[in-house]
Amino acid sequence: MTIRTVLITGVSRPLGIGFAVARQLAEQGYHVIITARDHARADALATQLNRVGLGATALRLDLTDPATMAAVAEHIGWSFGHLDVLVDNACDPVDFATLSALDADIDAVRSALDTDVLGPWQLVQTLLPLLRAAPAARIVNVSSRSALQISAGLDLGASLRAPAHSFAKHSLNVLTEVLARALADTPILVNSVDPGSTATHPERGDDNTDRPAADSARGVVWAATLPADGPTGGFFLDGQPLS
Repeated sequence: MTIRTVLITGVSRPLGIGFAVARQLAEQGYHVIITARDHARADALATQLNRVGLGATALRLDLTDPATMAAVAEHIGWSFGHLDVLVDNACDPVDFATLSALDADIDAVRSALDTDVLGPWQLVQTLLPLLRAAPAARIVNVSSRSALQISAGLDLGASLRAPAHSFAKHSLNVLTEVLARALADTPILVNSVDPGSTATHPERGDDNTDRPAADSARGVVWAATLPADGPTGGFFLDGQPLS
């Protein structure tokens, strides 16, 4: 029997959305490849899943380092021969305190684009042979409604909360559409998902209205397990389209 496989980027926190997605997909029978820049942290989370009988492996992956992408692709190739799901979950630190594009830290913008857009783009290119080798692969880009400040043309005047983050996630959504069109003649579906406001950083003072990571993860898992006639090139929250 062929093992279903999923690779998730940026999984280093027990309370994070990435780990919640990993657990839920592992419970559905996927072998989860947990990746992060810090291999030790990813390995500790993979071990947690292994201890309860769930299949998981930890690998080091830095979305700004193409050599680590190549090493991950090589490992998956000789271990499994294919990749069923790619979840781009990694995210650069969010510039919450900045409220205008005029005040944006361009170094922060550059870093966000590297981690949230260019890195996932190159990772898809690197893993594409493995995604094509799967019967019907899924690519899920974890995005944010912050992008709608740009794409939906909301009337915010001069305000643009978290401009580096918002611009990067807007660009990620555009990349999602472009990749979906490029892969339209394949069974591969590509979508962006906003996980919603999630309590992943209690030390930062998450809002009382933020929901548990397990709840937010369900929308990502939905996109990762879409049927053959599922949507592609869209942006979703809890399985519903965002415009």
